[in-house]
Amino acid sequence: MSPQPEHTPPKYIGRFAPSPTGPLHLGSLIAAVASYLDAKSQQGLWLLRMEDLDPPREQAGAAENILQCLQAHGLHWHGEVLWQSQQQQRYQAAVEQLIATGKAFYCRCSRSQLAQQQGIHAGNCQAQAPYTGCAVRLRVTEQSLSFNDPLQGRVQQLLHREVGDFVIQRKDQFYAYQLAAVLDDALQGVTHVVRGSDLLDSTPRQIFLQQQLALPTPQYVHIPVITNSAGHKLSKQTFAPALSPQQACQNLLKALYFLQQPLPPKSQQHDCSQILQWATAHWSLKAVPHCTAIDEITLQHFAC
Repeated sequence: MSPQPEHTPPKYIGRFAPSPTGPLHLGSLIAAVASYLDAKSQQGLWLLRMEDLDPPREQAGAAENILQCLQAHGLHWHGEVLWQSQQQQRYQAAVEQLIATGKAFYCRCSRSQLAQQQGIHAGNCQAQAPYTGCAVRLRVTEQSLSFNDPLQGRVQQLLHREVGDFVIQRKDQFYAYQLAAVLDDALQGVTHVVRGSDLLDSTPRQIFLQQQLALPTPQYVHIPVITNSAGHKLSKQTFAPALSPQQACQNLLKALYFLQQPLPPKSQQHDCSQILQWATAHWSLKAVPHCTAIDEITLQHFAC
């Protein structure tokens, strides 16, 4: 009997990771479409992760709404959804590992204390044992961290000056986004992260954390975010309107228009699967705008 061929892992694994703080809006859809097309155009997998990490900010029913809305737009993910609320033991184990190796420490600093240092924590509070109401911070070393973004170019950050020791577990004991994102990307084998440029400043922290945990670093791409007329990111906090599943095709075409991708022929503009098949075949990351934010007014003249 001839030996069975070894399983070769996909060369590209992408993901979309919404938070259930409200329904899906156009800004979220643009990020989802960009990450989906970049993965599918390279015969990769597209995973879905629900970042239900902050219960006080979550909206009842939002997670289910997001899943249904993605499916209505033909954005079908590979495998099961990873729910961050079910990953608590893994997060805690990583926090304890970092504390045990001296890479993280308990912090009792108040906001007023940090305000005196422009919000930068620089090792002035390092309790030796946990106390009630303590956060856990990752100790940042004096180094410059940089990475190459295919759209934004070379990004460099002096972590100790611009960020300081940052929180990986909050005082209320909820785990920080930076920690959870890093651990879950590693768990899911994510090789490429395509997301909004509002998270550009978070990337050096995540790379530093990956280094401290000896985890691989994905390729990061940060696309422009859509803003309202006041220049604020279109988001749930700025009351971005929820997407209508009944207008799914139009929503997808708007996302492609924003990303400066070619639109399918009129005959293929009335079926989500046909729109996405066309868009996958014609996807060009180089065509995506390099600017970090674009006013939503650019879409007001859009017409199919």
